[in-house]
Amino acid sequence: MSKCVSLLNKLQIDPSAISQKLEAFIMDKCGELKRDGVLLGLSGGVDSAVVAALCSRALGKEKVFALIMSEQDSDPKSESDSLLIAKQLGISVKVRNLSPILNKIGSYHWAPFRFIPSALSAKLIRKGYKYHWKKAHKSPFADSLNGFQGKKHSLFLRRGNAYYRLKHRMRMVEFYLRAELENRLVVGSANKSEWLIGFFVKFGCDHAADIMPLLDLYKTQVYQLACYLDIPLQIIKKPPSPDILPGITDAFALGMPYKQLDLILIGLESGITPDKLAHELNIKPNVIEEVSELKEASEHMRKVFSTS
Repeated sequence: MSKCVSLLNKLQIDPSAISQKLEAFIMDKCGELKRDGVLLGLSGGVDSAVVAALCSRALGKEKVFALIMSEQDSDPKSESDSLLIAKQLGISVKVRNLSPILNKIGSYHWAPFRFIPSALSAKLIRKGYKYHWKKAHKSPFADSLNGFQGKKHSLFLRRGNAYYRLKHRMRMVEFYLRAELENRLVVGSANKSEWLIGFFVKFGCDHAADIMPLLDLYKTQVYQLACYLDIPLQIIKKPPSPDILPGITDAFALGMPYKQLDLILIGLESGITPDKLAHELNIKPNVIEEVSELKEASEHMRKVFSTS
C-alpha cells in the first residue's frame, strides 16, 4: 500500500463514535465547571456549525447560545448561513454588529477599504498578497507569525495584522462578557490543522476559549463529522474563509487546500521524512518545508513563556 493511501486512511474517522465522544466531553466539562450552558460564535463556516450541533446534542438546544458578530468587512452570506444553522438546531442566537466599536477604536482608519467597493477591495488585497509572496518568498500569513525586524513591507504587515486581529479579539471579549453574565462555558471552534500551523489569532475568539472540542481533528475530519451531523450542504461546500479581509480564503492565504495540508501534517506526524513525503504526495519538497516552518514558527502561539 502506498504511503498516500495509508495517510488518507489515517484521516478517516468514525463520525458516530467521535460525535459521541465529543458530546460527552462537552457535557462533562459543562458540569465539572458548574456552568448553566454554553456560548459559542457562529461564523457561517463548517467548524462553528459542527461545534453548535455537538453542543445542542450534548446539552439540549435550550442550553446553547450563539453570537453572530459581523462587521463591515464580513461577507453578508456569513450571517445568513449562521442564522440558517441556528434555525436548524433551534438554538438561541443574537446578531451583534462590531463595526461601531471597531470604528470607535479607530481600526477602520488603518486600512482604506471603507472607501472602496467590496469587489475592488478583494481584488486589491489579493494582488497585494501575491506581490508580497513574490518579493518575500513567503505569504503575508507565514511572514507574520514572528516579529518584523529587518523584514520587507514591515508597515504593511504590521497594519494588516493589527487590522484583522483586533476583530477576533473583540469577538473574544464579547464572548466572555456575555458568558460570564449568564454563567456559560465558552466553546471554541479551532481545529487541529489551524492549530498546528498557527492559522488563528492569539488571544482571539479562535484561541481563547474554555474548551475546544475540535482541536484533535484535522479540517478534513471536521468535514466528515459535518456530513454525519447533517450540516447544510451549502455550508460544507463553500470555501473556508477567515472572513476578516475581503477576498481572502483559507486556501489562498495558505497557498494550498486543506486536503493537501492535512496529508502533509499527518505525514509529518507519522514520522515520514520530508523527501519521502514529497515523493508520495507528488508535490515539491519545498511545500513540505513550508508547512514544517509554519509549525515551528507558530510554536510560540500555542504556549505562554515563563522562566520555569
